[in-house]
Amino acid sequence: MITKLLIANRGEIACRIMATAKTRGIACVAVYSDADAQARHVRLADQAVHIGGASPIDSYLRGDRIIQAARDMGADAIHPGYGFLSENPDFVDAVTAAGLIFVGPSADAIRAMGLKDRAKALMIKAGVPVVPGYHGTEQDDDLLRGEADKIGYPVMIKAVAGGGGKGMRLAETALDFDEQLASARAESRNAFGNDAVLIEKFITAPRHIEVQIFGDGVQAVHLFERDCSLQRRHQKVIEEAPAPGMTDAVRDAMGAAAVKAAKAIGYSGAGTVEFIVDGSGPLRTDGFWFMEMNTRLQVEHPITEAITGIDLVDWQLRVAGGETLPMRQEDVKIQGHAFEARLYAEDATQGFLPAIGRLTHLTFPDTVRADTGVEAGDEITPHYDPMIAKVIVHGPDRAAALAMLTKGLAATQVAGTVTNLGFLTALATNADFAAGRVDTGLIARNLDGLTAAPNPTPSDLAQAALALSGVMARHGGATGFALHAPLTWSIDVGATVVALTIHRPDHATCTGAGHVVDVRRLGNIWRLDGQKARPQHLAGRVVTLFGAAPITFTQPDPLDRASASQGGDTVLTPMPGMLRDISVAVGDDVQEGDRLAVLEAMKMEHVLRAPRAGKIAAIHAVPGSQVQAGIALISLEVLDADKD
Repeated sequence: MITKLLIANRGEIACRIMATAKTRGIACVAVYSDADAQARHVRLADQAVHIGGASPIDSYLRGDRIIQAARDMGADAIHPGYGFLSENPDFVDAVTAAGLIFVGPSADAIRAMGLKDRAKALMIKAGVPVVPGYHGTEQDDDLLRGEADKIGYPVMIKAVAGGGGKGMRLAETALDFDEQLASARAESRNAFGNDAVLIEKFITAPRHIEVQIFGDGVQAVHLFERDCSLQRRHQKVIEEAPAPGMTDAVRDAMGAAAVKAAKAIGYSGAGTVEFIVDGSGPLRTDGFWFMEMNTRLQVEHPITEAITGIDLVDWQLRVAGGETLPMRQEDVKIQGHAFEARLYAEDATQGFLPAIGRLTHLTFPDTVRADTGVEAGDEITPHYDPMIAKVIVHGPDRAAALAMLTKGLAATQVAGTVTNLGFLTALATNADFAAGRVDTGLIARNLDGLTAAPNPTPSDLAQAALALSGVMARHGGATGFALHAPLTWSIDVGATVVALTIHRPDHATCTGAGHVVDVRRLGNIWRLDGQKARPQHLAGRVVTLFGAAPITFTQPDPLDRASASQGGDTVLTPMPGMLRDISVAVGDDVQEGDRLAVLEAMKMEHVLRAPRAGKIAAIHAVPGSQVQAGIALISLEVLDADKD
């Protein structure tokens, strides 16, 4: 039996593992980097050990320091969570060699599934259907191009190592194969230290359905499926269980295939078998193919827990402690429907650019399960994935669960950094998604509508003016202005100036952008044109109004106005990161949208493109250098306004 558990991870998954471990009376040890000294998982742990610098390679990827921390603290087991070292078989070997329990599968099982090409060969042998493609070890570019021609376009280029959508590129025709191959190789090399790829036929209208499996090294069961088709750049956004349109026959076939995969490698612990599914029509028993197996707990495991009533971390700890499977296949039942939405610090209106910042406010409604690794006051740093939380709901059926998700997202409040909350709400209310018509291309087809910046209504402008003026922040509302009523003054609300007129302590009007909004205070309730004011958070000169489409207003500081931009003559770094590549040289002519450089930040590559046509005048940084946000990177020659 495990008595003390070291969690070799951070953020929400470390907090989630601790929650279950403590219900079993297991003491928890956290590890942390320089950037995480005050992190929530550190605060929740019984003990905590510093293991290195902010970069993962200096801390969370240092298996030797993690194992030493476990020994120093008297832990008898290590749980890897997901990401970092969770699928590193050498780490597993080192853990067991140190006399510790690894909460997860064996090193041999991880190795068997760690490289996609070998895993597919193993699955073919086990009788599991796989997608047509090239899974060989020869990696010559000409050979790969030839194999792609044989398979037929479009083809998907995938890194044989790793996961999470990294090292994956779609080549739609032979003309873009070379560029996509080079990009996939570079991202895979940087993320996994391995640039080998495989080539697969790209399924049109594909759905991504995965099956949760659990084994004890001898027996294995499946815990039904999750639909993870709502993806952007191969990264999951909203997941659900069970999959819409699933039939008993297809579920049985997919479950049986997943259990075959688990038994083929003597699997122990929680894992996921991922299938690519033909979504062009009704699901078929011959319309799904093995993609890969994740030999760890998945980010979206809570929705499986919701529909089965099973705590997967509890099962992990029990099996790692030597117990057999807690349930038989026939005892596992589906109860209702569940969704999980991934809440990120990112700007959907700017190409999902990751964001940083200190959370000045963070609350979730009681109607959702929120798995999070942060609280108000914590900082989103550039060093790690910018996930804030997973918002999870469970209802009696799909329609009820989706309604709960929509309302739960609208009631979630985050201030201090930009988030994808508006995007998630728009996606949850998309007509195709609501009808269960899902495939991996849904977001791309509807991207403009899903990522449109919210347009503030006259009432939004009025509420922002009231908040920034200090009126709504005072207890008793406008009472402080009663002796001077009527009184009018101007409030700069971002790009709009609003005239605020106090008529009496409980009545005012706000005039801006050609609209007049009637404002009345009834007790402690504010109403604008009869509608109740939105929940809000005010921090200095910034006010955030919450709801289905959260919106933030910043009052300019008259003493610190930034100079006007250079009209698109200079490309600035959008965030801190590593400058991975520069594709141009001084004197080159470029067109609007041409690739200029690649910035690696928050575990992803971001391509920086030319804002307009012109000639490269200067390059201010070199590949391999660390850059801060807002730094001039590449300058174009200034346009001569007098030229014809």
